Parts: sequence; structure tokens; C-alpha cells
Amino acid sequence: MLRSNVGWSTEADSFVEGKESAKKAVQDLVQTKVAFLYTSVDNDVAKVLEGAKSELGTAPIIGCTSSAGIIVPDGYISSENGFTGILALGGETDLNVGVASSERGSDPRETGRKVAQEAMKMAGRTDAPSYYYMVASPAEEEYYEKGIADVIGEVPFFGGSAADNTVEGKWSIYTNDKIFNDGVAVAFFYTDSPITNVFTGAYEETNNAGIITKLKGDRTLVEINGKPAVEQYCEWTGKKVKDVLGSNALVETITAPLGVKDRLGKLTAIRHPMFANDDLSFNVGNNMALNTAIIQMSGSVDQLINSTGETMRELKKKMPTEAGAYLLIHCGGRRLGIGDDRINEVAEQLKKEANGVPFITVFTFGEYGTEDHGQNTAGGLMLSFTAFGK
Repeated sequence: MLRSNVGWSTEADSFVEGKESAKKAVQDLVQTKVAFLYTSVDNDVAKVLEGAKSELGTAPIIGCTSSAGIIVPDGYISSENGFTGILALGGETDLNVGVASSERGSDPRETGRKVAQEAMKMAGRTDAPSYYYMVASPAEEEYYEKGIADVIGEVPFFGGSAADNTVEGKWSIYTNDKIFNDGVAVAFFYTDSPITNVFTGAYEETNNAGIITKLKGDRTLVEINGKPAVEQYCEWTGKKVKDVLGSNALVETITAPLGVKDRLGKLTAIRHPMFANDDLSFNVGNNMALNTAIIQMSGSVDQLINSTGETMRELKKKMPTEAGAYLLIHCGGRRLGIGDDRINEVAEQLKKEANGVPFITVFTFGEYGTEDHGQNTAGGLMLSFTAFGK
């Protein structure tokens, strides 16, 4: 049977913070199969890992820095000293986890192949896992996923991208013996027990939709319907161009982002405009494709908050057995839109729906999942909630 614990700390000393978190997380686990570790960019990440390993030993560790805080059963955790939280899975279970990581290198797709092969090796396997968790830097997530799929096929994944507090690129990704800023890490799960994911933006579609008529690279949206992207967006939303320009776009679009449908039309992956350029193009957080449709989405702050409890209820309904742990990936942009004054409302909903089952919530700058037999997809401003069968 799967056992799990959550440990956390806000001690001023990073080593102690990691050690305290790990000590709580491994209590009564018998054998720790994997530890998801999330900490703050305000911590000395190397010292946090050192402290955690003093309790975890050789157990596989994987994680990233989280934007501004984390949520655990005790509530929303953040402090001037930073924070560390660990969700550890273990117990007498068939679960076998292989963890691997790598800096970007010259080709992210090739790096994806490399970490997939290494993760299988670490698990002592040569076959594809049942599911996998991925964490990457916010830039080329789709290419890492393609490289992994080159090796193991289209295995369902879940996870999210590393984050910092202010979108400055100060984030870190780490495993037991590696810490880096730009790259990818994976955890391959081999188990007969169910692992279930719900991946959603939980926004409403509006009637405002158009065709992407010009792109620059994968993530610069230049034109929609032949018009400058910012101009078309402002026509749809009633916003003023001057209010959206530059880094204002990041906040201005949280309750009215863009979305693209997957190939089956079952999932609308959110595309978050991160920056509006002087030429009225948008820098967007994930890849787009020329001559495909893009939709203006809508969601109030109340909806962003309530969607967390609703998504947990959907996850529990979808889960075929009792859950033994929850890993909840929540976009850092959504947290920013919700605000520090209301984030405790999210914590209350998650605690209520978890109903005593250990969980940890991390705030990321990109989210990953798959939905209803669709392909693995990356998005922004989304929720990727995962349950591990008991």
C-alpha cells in the first residue's frame, strides 16, 4: 500500500529547512520511493538539498523552485526566510521510480531523449513507464517532451515548469546531484496502481476567436486575423493598447488569456501573453501554430479560486481507487491574479477536498498534462492535478 507524507519548513538556515522538511516527510514511510521537493529562490538551493539528503539518503529527489510559496495541508506557506516543502511517496508498494535530469545542451529534443534513457536505467527497466513527471525551464518544454516521446512513445505526463517570484529567470531545477537553471528533469513511474491527472485551464471560452496569421518562431504571436495581435486582443476585450504594452500584458491578461484547442477538441490549452512588444506582437508562454484558431478566454478571480476545489472534485471522481497522495501543479500567474489576500481561500478548498490525504501544491510558470486520450500538452495559467492510487 502506498504511504505518503508532507513535510515543510521556513527555518532561516537553508540546510535546516531542507532537513526539517525531509524528516517530517519520511516519517513511517518504511522506504521512500520518490521525494518531490519544492523550495524558494530566496533559499540556498544547494544547502536545502544537502539538508534534505541527510534524511532522505539515496531516495530519488526531483523538484524545482516555486513562485512565492507552496500549499500543504497546513495552509499556504511563504516567508521572508523562503520555504521548503516535500511530498514523499513510499511504503510497501510496487511503485518503482527512476529519476534523471540534464541541462539543456545544444538540442532540447536530444536532451529529452537522453534523460528518458537515463530514467529507465535508474529504475532498472528497459520498457516505457506507466506515467511520468516532468519539470523544465520555461522555454522549450514541448521539445523536451518530444525527445522523451522519441524513446518511450506517448506516455501520459504531468508536471510544471520551474518558477521564481518575479519572472526574472532565477528559477532552479534539481535532482539528487544536479542543480541547474536551464534544462529538464523527469521521474518515470512504474506501477500497477493508478495515477490519474486532470489538466485544465478552467476558463470559459468567449465568442471571440480568430486565425493565427503570422508568427515569429514558436512563441511570438504577431498577427491574428491579419491584424497586429495586441490590437485584435484589445478589440476583443475592450482593453486599451497602452494598458497592455510591455510587461503589463502579464497581469492584464490573467483573467482574459488566449487558448488553443487540442487535436480532439477536448482540451483548450491556455496561451498566456507574457509581454506586449512595441510592434503590437505578444510574447506567449507556449508554442503556437500558424493558420490555427486562437480563442479569447475569460475567468474572474472568483472562478480562478473556485476552480481549484472543482478540479479536485473532478480528479477524485476520475480516480478509480482511493488516493494515497496528491501532487497539485498550480500556475504562478493564476496565484498572482488571485492575490496574496485571497490565496488562503485556495488553500482552504484544497485541504477540504483532500480530506486528510497528503498533498503539496507548487506554483509554476508552465503546466503539463493530457486529457481524454489527447496528446501530452503544455500550457500556461493552468492546473495539472495528479492523484496517486493508494
